[in-house]
Amino acid sequence: MLKPHIIWTRWVVLLLLDALPLRAVEHTMSNDGAWCWFQDPRAVFVKGRRTRTYAQWVTHDGRLQIGAYDHETGRTEVHTLKEQWDCDDHNVGSLIALPDNRIMVFYARHSKRGLFCRASSDTEDILQWEDEVTVSNTGPITYNHPLYLSEEKKFYVFWRGPSWEPTFSTSRDGRTWSNPCILLQGKGRVGRNVRQYMKIVSDGTSSIHFAFTDGHPRSEKKNSLYYARYEGGIFSKADGSVIGKRDALPIPHGKSDMVYDGDSRGRAWVWDIAIDDAGLPVIAYTRLPAEEDHRYCYARWTGEKWQDTQIAEGGKWFPQTPAGKREPEPHYSGGMGLDHSNPSTVYFSRQVNGAFEIEKWDTPDKGRTWRSLHITRRSEGLNVRPVVPRGYSGEAPHVLWMFGSYEHYTRYRTGIKLLTI
Repeated sequence: MLKPHIIWTRWVVLLLLDALPLRAVEHTMSNDGAWCWFQDPRAVFVKGRRTRTYAQWVTHDGRLQIGAYDHETGRTEVHTLKEQWDCDDHNVGSLIALPDNRIMVFYARHSKRGLFCRASSDTEDILQWEDEVTVSNTGPITYNHPLYLSEEKKFYVFWRGPSWEPTFSTSRDGRTWSNPCILLQGKGRVGRNVRQYMKIVSDGTSSIHFAFTDGHPRSEKKNSLYYARYEGGIFSKADGSVIGKRDALPIPHGKSDMVYDGDSRGRAWVWDIAIDDAGLPVIAYTRLPAEEDHRYCYARWTGEKWQDTQIAEGGKWFPQTPAGKREPEPHYSGGMGLDHSNPSTVYFSRQVNGAFEIEKWDTPDKGRTWRSLHITRRSEGLNVRPVVPRGYSGEAPHVLWMFGSYEHYTRYRTGIKLLTI
């Protein structure tokens, strides 16, 4: 029988459970794979003729792969989309499930020329693919996030473009794409252009929600967090006040909705954004008071204001810095991801007894109090960057994460695990 432990803190009441339900199954999708967290969806859940979870990753020797885990057989099918795609976890792609349950994938290499897409030839199949399509042949390009708005009958894909700013293109058929358009025009605190980091979610019908920062926390010591919403050609804040119009892009960065003020509270970095049942945004992010002090936080729009809560301390950066070397990415937290079907649930990787472990945290009251469940325990290697597949809406935990050893985004020996019940 599970024995709960109650821990009181200044902010929340935590219910810590000792273990997962006995029916939980941990499966290795791949022993060789890694991903960055600014490409989404990294994984999708599709229930059609078969019940499958699809995910993309990049191997340690630079192959871009897609895998399909079958929930009925427990087997994973893997296909290599691109050979010699460079050893860099930023080169991972993103994917969406089309209405006929075919899979459409998007991919680009880190700060190089070209963003590409292609769709699978058959329903629920990853072995046969249509010809590759060039979305944009500009560069440098990094990251990608596709979505589809059914009311507009239009695909969107967002990425970081040559200006280092959020950029996007649209398509009616997934084959012919519009010229790239800059979404946000940002300026640093001394008037220079900065690399705004963005996470995106859509209701799939008419709205797109954006969460983004001033830049990289390594460069922006007072990195703030912002929000904007798009619907019907209008960009607005969470309270509905208009920021700008589609025909007057780019939007000035400073007109967006400030969720977290880095000027007064220190730098932050965005990890995920989701929409609750009322259509209101929920944002998962980290506060970074110090390079060895990463804190997992949760901001939720109540309909009147942003309710902002610190959930838990996460420890330090997760890359395994070689002895005698200075860590080049000290703001790489273990990672967090929302359950998009129920954003009252968040998974994150936290440093516990020196190891990075995956935990599931739930709030019954929109972020005021929390309870947690261990996903991994007493691990020898890393467990980081968890993600819940888009399209999954079951009550049982279903989450994917990276495991293994990781020194740098170009030097890793990680794989992809999956937990399901």
